Amino acid sequence: MGIHFGVDYYPEHWPRERWETDAKLMQEMGVQVVRMAEFSWFKMEPAEGEFHFEWLEEAVALLDKYGIKSILGTPTAAPPAWIIEKNPEIQPIDRQGRRRHFGGRHHDCQSNQTYRAHIKRFVTAMSQKFADNPGVIGWQIDNELGNSHGDLCMCDSCKARFQKWLEEKYKTIEALNDAWGTAFWSQGYNSFSQVSTPLITAVGENPSAMLDWKCFCSDLIVDFAKWQADIIRENCPKHFITHNYMCFDNKVDYYDLGELLDFVSNDIYPAGHWQKQPHQPESELAASHDVIRGYKKKPFWMMEQQSGMAGWEIMGRALEPGQMSAWAMQSVAHGADAVVFFRWRTCAMGTEQYWHGILGHSGNPGRIYREAKQLTHTFAKYMDEFEGSMPNPEVAIVHNFRQNYAFDIQPNHPELRYVEQLYKYYKALYEKKIPVDFVQDMDDLSKYKLVIAPLQYLMTPRLEQHYMDYVENGGHLVLTMRTGVKDAANLCMTDRELPGRLGEICGIEVPEYDCLIETTGGVLYGKKEYEIQKWCDIIELKGAKQIAEYATGFYKQSPAVTENNYGNGIAWYVGTEPGEELMEDLMSYFTQESDIETLGAAADGVEMMTRESEDKIWLFVINHTNDEQVYHLHDRYTLLEGEKEEFLKPYEVQLFEKNKS
Repeated sequence: MGIHFGVDYYPEHWPRERWETDAKLMQEMGVQVVRMAEFSWFKMEPAEGEFHFEWLEEAVALLDKYGIKSILGTPTAAPPAWIIEKNPEIQPIDRQGRRRHFGGRHHDCQSNQTYRAHIKRFVTAMSQKFADNPGVIGWQIDNELGNSHGDLCMCDSCKARFQKWLEEKYKTIEALNDAWGTAFWSQGYNSFSQVSTPLITAVGENPSAMLDWKCFCSDLIVDFAKWQADIIRENCPKHFITHNYMCFDNKVDYYDLGELLDFVSNDIYPAGHWQKQPHQPESELAASHDVIRGYKKKPFWMMEQQSGMAGWEIMGRALEPGQMSAWAMQSVAHGADAVVFFRWRTCAMGTEQYWHGILGHSGNPGRIYREAKQLTHTFAKYMDEFEGSMPNPEVAIVHNFRQNYAFDIQPNHPELRYVEQLYKYYKALYEKKIPVDFVQDMDDLSKYKLVIAPLQYLMTPRLEQHYMDYVENGGHLVLTMRTGVKDAANLCMTDRELPGRLGEICGIEVPEYDCLIETTGGVLYGKKEYEIQKWCDIIELKGAKQIAEYATGFYKQSPAVTENNYGNGIAWYVGTEPGEELMEDLMSYFTQESDIETLGAAADGVEMMTRESEDKIWLFVINHTNDEQVYHLHDRYTLLEGEKEEFLKPYEVQLFEKNKS
C-alpha cells in the first residue's frame, strides 16, 4: 500500500482557512494518511435525510492535493441529538436499569433495530458518496467498539435478542437449565421468555448465565460491525475496512471481530493518567502490539498512537523528548505497517480538549511536531520494505476471551486478573529479549518450541486433547494454577481431580488449593527462597518431578512447580503465581530446556525485536529510558540507523538488517 505515517484529523473543529496550513504542515512532516469523520454525524446529517458531505469532500480533496489519503470513520458511536429526540429508546440501559443519556458518546443500543435503520440510511449515503473519491482509501467502522459499554445494554431490545441467542444455542429450556445449573437457588426457567438481561440482583449472580451474557454481548458487537461492513463492501469494493481495537480490552472477542476486517488497527496511550505512572511498562505495550498482531496473524495499523499528554478531566505525564518516537517504532517492530498519531491538533472544545496532539492549542509547530517530522523522515524509506513482514517467534502465549470473561465473573482471588497473568509471563520473556506470539488455544501450536498457557480455567475435551497432542509430538508446554477447573458452560468439573485429563501430561493431581488472600507465600527453587502471590495449588506427584517446593503453609515441602516428560515433549505445571524473581528464573529454565534463542543482552529498559520477510530479517533495538545504555547482540547484523553499535542514546531507536542465507 505504501502508506506508513499519518494523523487523526478533525477539520470540522477548525476554520476552513486553516485547513490548507494544516495540509502543508502535514506534508512537510511526512504524513501520508489521515483518519477523519468518526464523530461527525451531525455535521454530515443535521436532519434526517439532509446530507452535507461537501465539507468532508473539500477536506479530502485538499489533503489529496498534498499527497495525503483519507480513511473515513463511520460516526455511529455518537448519534446526533435529533435522532435521540425522535427515538429516545435507542439510548442504552445499564445494569441498575438506568437509561444513559445523550451528551457524551456511545449513547446507543447496538441491538436496536430503529437505530440500525438510521445507520443503514446514513452509512449507505456516506459510502456511496465516497466510493469513487480518489482521496479515500479505506474505512474505519464506528470507534473503539466496546469502549464505554461495560455494563450496557440491558434494554428490552437486548433482552429479546439475548433470548433468541440462547434459544439458538440451547434449543430447549431444559438444556439451558442444565448448562446454567439453575437447580441452585431455585433459578430454573420454564421458557426462554423468562430469561432477562443481567440487571443488578439483591445478592450474587449465576456464573454460567453471566458467561453466556458476555459471549452474547461480543456476538452482538460483531454483528453490529458486520451490519456496517456489508454496506461498505457493497458500495466501496476497492476500499479496505478496519477497526480501532484497544489492546486486550475484553468487551468484544477481537478474534471474531477481526474476521470481518481486512486488517486490524489499535489505539494505545502509554502515558494516560489511568496507566501506571509515569507510563505503562514497555513490556505491557509490547504485549499489546503482539496480541494485536495475533488477532489476524498479520501486520496491523496503529490508528491512534499517543503523541502528547493524554487526559479528559485529569491529565497524565508529558512525553519526554524521544519517547513518542520510541513508542511509535516499538509498534513497527512488533508488526505495525502504519502509525497514525492521535491527534493532529489539540482540540479547544469538548471532553477531549486536554488530549494533546502533534500541534498544541495554538496550532504552531513545536517540539512534538519536530520530533514526529524527524521520525518519519528517518524511517519512511524503510517502511515499504517492512510492509507485510512479520516477527517469527519460537514462543507463544495462549490468550482467550472466554477465559478472561470467566475470571471477570469469578476472579477467585480479589486481585487475580487474567490479562495481568499474561503480562507477568510475557515480561519475563521480553526482558530476556525473546520474541513472543499470542495465539488462541485451538491454533496450530506445532511451530512453537515453547507454549505458555496461563489460567486454563475453562476446559473442554477437545482442548485437553489439543494440548496433549502438542506435548506428545515434542512440544514444551507450561500450564498454571486454575487449569481445568470448569467446563465450557462455567460449571465446576466433578469427574476427577484437577487439572482433569491434563494431569496425565503433567503427571500430577491437585486435590486441594489455598487462596493467599491478604498474604503472600514462599517457594524454594534451587537453594533460594522466593516470594509467591495469590494462589497455591496443593500438588500430588503422579509421575512428575518436583522442581520447586512450597516453603510456607501447611503444605510446606510439597510441590509448587513440576516437570513431566510426556511422549516426546515436556509439560511444566506452575501451581502458584511466581513473584518477579521466581518468574525470571523459571523462565530461564523453561527457555533453556526448550532451546529458545535470545536476540541479545541488555538492561531491562532496552528492547529487541525482529521482523522477517522472505529474504531479510530486520532487528530493532530501542532504548526506552532517558539514560545512555549499552547492549550486545547474539548474531551479526548490519547497522542501518543509529550512531554507534552496542551503544544507545536516551530513547534512541537503532535498526539493523541481515540477509537470510
